[in-house]
Amino acid sequence: MNGADTAWIIVATALVLLMTLPGLALFYGGLVRARNVLSVFMQCYAIACLMSILWFVAGYSIAFGGGETGLWGGLDKLLLSGVDTDSLSGTLPEVLFFAFQMTFAIITPALIVGAYVERIGFGFVLLFSALWMLLCYAPVVHWVWGGGMLADGGIFGETGVRDFAGGIVVHETAGIAAIVLAVFLGARKNQTTPPHNPGMVMMGAALLWVGWFGFNGGSQLAADGGAAMALTVTHISAAMASLTWALWERIKFGKASLVGMVTGTIAGLASITPASGFVGPVEAMIIGAVAGVLCQEAVTLIRNGFKIDDTLDVFAVHGVGGIFGTIMIAVFGAGSWAAQLGSLAIVGVYTVVVSVVLVFVVRMITPLRVDEETEVNGLDLAVHGERAYDVSS
Repeated sequence: MNGADTAWIIVATALVLLMTLPGLALFYGGLVRARNVLSVFMQCYAIACLMSILWFVAGYSIAFGGGETGLWGGLDKLLLSGVDTDSLSGTLPEVLFFAFQMTFAIITPALIVGAYVERIGFGFVLLFSALWMLLCYAPVVHWVWGGGMLADGGIFGETGVRDFAGGIVVHETAGIAAIVLAVFLGARKNQTTPPHNPGMVMMGAALLWVGWFGFNGGSQLAADGGAAMALTVTHISAAMASLTWALWERIKFGKASLVGMVTGTIAGLASITPASGFVGPVEAMIIGAVAGVLCQEAVTLIRNGFKIDDTLDVFAVHGVGGIFGTIMIAVFGAGSWAAQLGSLAIVGVYTVVVSVVLVFVVRMITPLRVDEETEVNGLDLAVHGERAYDVSS
């Protein structure tokens, strides 16, 4: 065990949890109508709790168990069987590696929340997220990070896919699941109401930005120069994408908005995530510069071209950003084209299939969408019996 590595990953674990609670909750919560903000908080919070337990029970074993098939890790580490304070994963206590990866298993299904807010059944959220994490996310983790079929020595030969912190594992999977759910749900009854609290959106984005230092910097799994570089390029990409998103808005619409600028931040962060361990500051600036325009145009295409109500643009920002960053690894010569594109295709098809099947299965058990009256009146009061803002108090 290395004490410095251990201390840094303890901090990184806390930072990645900060990304979901409260970062993502505030970011998404500020973007919806006032009558739905608590439902967004509840969905993020409940997912964080449920994924934590499921990762402990089976998710970690599926992702990082000792299975030799290349498809999944098996069940030898159910309930952390065989893992104690003396167990090591590289230079870290294995229980810390478990906890760090648990925070990734929390935020990935939580990202999907942005696609279905304001109209989905709470029971569906919980059951779909639980099954999706175990059947889609955890196996993909094994394929890419757990020594499975897409890693070095797998189906792409000696040099497997390069995905430093989750362009494929987190952002592609969540983005594709989000667009699948948005298609099945259909559009909201009211799509014209602006974000109820842009200031809350900014605070959430700022917390996500800070937390991303743990997300990408922690993925080095060591306190060294690689972690420092990952943290640095993450910041540069986020800053550059924020500026190019705002500039592109100013060119197109005559005004640069706060919500737009901080959405650009998230686009830059998602795009640098897979590449953060393989590129330098100049490459990071290029990735961020392109991401701010590319993801904004993806938002327009999905909303206006395909007429899909991916409410908070999960696929356009996270999905497109993660895919773009994964491809840029090959562009900059840090990974093979075959492995990068092949892995994107394999994981993309698998995610679509699993997500579609789960929608059909879960909606036979619990309703997919709330009734029209509940949607009009807001989920906060109808589903959770609470209001975010009581103007009489």
